[in-house]
Amino acid sequence: MTQKLHLVFGGELVDPQSTRFVDVSRIHIVGMFPNYAAAYDAWKKHAHHTVDDAHTRYFIAHLHRLRDEEQETGPTEEME
Repeated sequence: MTQKLHLVFGGELVDPQSTRFVDVSRIHIVGMFPNYAAAYDAWKKHAHHTVDDAHTRYFIAHLHRLRDEEQETGPTEEME
């Protein structure tokens, strides 16, 4: 069975209507999670703590979608 990894991260945005970070070196990496439910719980916890700050947002990245398991190499792998 394929493992479906999820990354939870967040930080201060330039504009609350965008996804551009003020300073990418200050992005808060919450962690990597083995399934969506665990990632969602972590996201919810951190998003709740920043609910009063409109410029801070947290996201869930579906890392398993970056790689096509049907192909020998995925789009994020280096080509030789």
